[in-house]
Amino acid sequence: MRINKFLAEKGIASRRHADEMIKDGRIKINGVVATLGTNVEETDVVLLDDAPITKDAKTDKYYIMNKPKGVVCTVSDDRGRKTIMDFIPQDAGRVFPVGRLDYDTEGLLILTNDGDLAFRLTHPTSEIPKTYMARIEGTMTEKDLNRIRSGIELDGVMTKKCKAHIVETNKAYTKVHITITEGKNRQIRRMFEAIGRNVAFLKRVSIGNLKLKGLDRGEVRALTEIEIEYLKGL
Repeated sequence: MRINKFLAEKGIASRRHADEMIKDGRIKINGVVATLGTNVEETDVVLLDDAPITKDAKTDKYYIMNKPKGVVCTVSDDRGRKTIMDFIPQDAGRVFPVGRLDYDTEGLLILTNDGDLAFRLTHPTSEIPKTYMARIEGTMTEKDLNRIRSGIELDGVMTKKCKAHIVETNKAYTKVHITITEGKNRQIRRMFEAIGRNVAFLKRVSIGNLKLKGLDRGEVRALTEIEIEYLKGL
């Protein structure tokens, strides 16, 4: 079994985050620093930060969080900033975020120790719709939004077509609901920047049909069985 899949199945990290941990030299197999693509056998001793990873079966856990602005989507931060782990219940054990919201973005975040689910939800081929509420400085028109809907070139690659509609507009700001099916770094902010607009506020309000309702900023709750089955079916 590949080391990143092993780490995901043990609830240590998503495969993507596991790759980062491996690159950082935090994983050892039988005392040797692991590299990307290394395979693990049942008899191997795997260490994370020199602490052994147990081979006991884990219980999958699933949470939804209303991430506040000014919080990073990491387990720890070398700059001393608040992380999502500051809000997770103490009995949650090791869970990790499914995808990321940047430091200045708030809203719906899924956390789990189910590496396979996290991998499927974040893989580019899944194209799961994610809806955001963006407050744009100044007045916007449908013509402006058409440029966003049809795709914007970022780093030499066109973004996929997306859905967007104006919720409210005045001279000071325009509120827009925008739904994308990919997850490039700071994608929505950069798309509007590309047409000369600044995103003053950004909040993710749904992933597929899973919506952010009834949770105040910083609150976390366990997902229901129905919600879990829905996510597994995406």
